[in-house]
Amino acid sequence: MADISEDLALPTALAEVAQVGFEWEWDEETDEARGCDFEPYDRFEEPDRTAWWFRLWTGNQEVDGSEFRFFGATGAGDYTGFWLVRPDAAIIDQPVVHIGSEGERGLIARDLGDLLWLFAAGLGPAEAFRDSDSLTQPNEAFGAIAERHAPGRRRAPTQIVTAARAEFPHFSDLIDAMCR
Repeated sequence: MADISEDLALPTALAEVAQVGFEWEWDEETDEARGCDFEPYDRFEEPDRTAWWFRLWTGNQEVDGSEFRFFGATGAGDYTGFWLVRPDAAIIDQPVVHIGSEGERGLIARDLGDLLWLFAAGLGPAEAFRDSDSLTQPNEAFGAIAERHAPGRRRAPTQIVTAARAEFPHFSDLIDAMCR
């Protein structure tokens, strides 16, 4: 049996993103946020914790969220992770989903490479979910990570999110079927 700590280790590129981290602050004067509200974990969330949260979120004690590997959250409790939907594909080749604390959910990237380019464009998962076309300040540190791990794959954030949603148009229906 594999060591659970190995199973929870982040892919190298995500570990690098976690080391850099995201900056976020609320400006009281303008009543606006700056940066990305996203806290990447040091490793994937424990399956028991995912099961507890997913049951709470769906209101369904029969689901356990095992089709997801969450790797970060926002201060509001939104989760971001891989959706393990592609049989036999490596985790870095699985689509990335954003599941909000208020019931919103959707795909934001077809795989880790696309997610890295969203980060490089200055978007966090919540920002990509809500408005992938928003004006952002590119992040040079994340751009270097994206170049190393997904070279030649830079695209506009809207193209990245649109491609992910087009590939899996029924994701929300799947989630609806799990909710009680």
